[in-house]
Amino acid sequence: MFWGGGILIIRTYALYQEDKEYNVIKGIVPDFGYDVKLAIKVDEKEVDKVPERDLYKTNVICNNKVVGSWDYNAWNLRIDNLKKDTKCTIEFTTNGITEAQYNEYISEGVSLRRNTYRGKDITEYYNNNSLYTMISSGRFDDIYVGDYFTTNKQDSNGENHTITWLIADLNNYLHSGYTDLTTNHATIIPSKPFYNAQMNTSDTTGVVDTNLKLTPLGPETEKGSIGAYVGSNMKQKVLPDILKNYIEPVFDNHIIEYTNLLADQMDESRSNQFGVSTENLSGASSGWAWYNSKIDLMSEVNVYGSTVWSSSGYDIGIDNRQYAIFQLKPEFINSYGTTKFHYWLKAVATSTGFGNASDVGDVSANNASRSYGVRPRFLID
Repeated sequence: MFWGGGILIIRTYALYQEDKEYNVIKGIVPDFGYDVKLAIKVDEKEVDKVPERDLYKTNVICNNKVVGSWDYNAWNLRIDNLKKDTKCTIEFTTNGITEAQYNEYISEGVSLRRNTYRGKDITEYYNNNSLYTMISSGRFDDIYVGDYFTTNKQDSNGENHTITWLIADLNNYLHSGYTDLTTNHATIIPSKPFYNAQMNTSDTTGVVDTNLKLTPLGPETEKGSIGAYVGSNMKQKVLPDILKNYIEPVFDNHIIEYTNLLADQMDESRSNQFGVSTENLSGASSGWAWYNSKIDLMSEVNVYGSTVWSSSGYDIGIDNRQYAIFQLKPEFINSYGTTKFHYWLKAVATSTGFGNASDVGDVSANNASRSYGVRPRFLID
């Protein structure tokens, strides 16, 4: 159970001896001295535990003007305006609601969790694997945007990595992709960049490796020379390293591979957000394709909610919505706790540089060979 600000959330129930005045399941709120007594009825018959999920109509009746409500998503009781000696009766009526009504409750709950910042430590859910059950069910039971969990795992080289992960959004890529993404998911980002790296070893956003051959999905079978974001050293070498050594040891087969629409062509003569055609400032992404992907850098829109230095629409693809965490807690864009940081975004800015999020709060564009933080995102189910 959880208490705070006069609100009690009861998630676990323990059976005690029958009260002389009240048949109860009784819980003591630690350190606050609140003695909460619950009676549970199913079809007007007293029972000793909360029933499993089903199409029950629930009614909560409490004394002392205390307000109780039932959360269909988390399947638990919420008590507002908590007072001492609180007694509540939870009544469950079999087949009291339709499946459509139940699904509406669930949908409302997911919307609430996506639009509410809580910032709770949910490491316990990761450790006992209930995190994945909450996500795969699509209810996201007790998961809110901004909740976090910390892991310590060893990579393939025997090095330990302690990382705090943030819930950035929930089901925000649902029904996106060349192959329709129908899997319930949470979008995860690290609280801070993993380490610093270059987008490319030289100041270019064009073709880096002429021998690089990738096979995009869809009608095309081969694009030939690949540039822009897909052809970058970041996408081809750095992100796979992070996936292998930082992410896979933590999430294993819960990482979702899905189809992402990514910029893979670059035209050095095109105009861009700089609005000029001078050397080093011209150039824009000029093509894209669908690729299978498990990990990518974020777009400017993911972070800021709009484009700033992204050179063209090819930079955006399905990364065309701001993550809820950055809307609810904008300070997380360039800081976490007392730590500020600067990291790359996947946006081509010019023929020589990519966009990035700055540690001082502005939106930047810098030469591709500079070394900035790597803070990618990925999806888990």
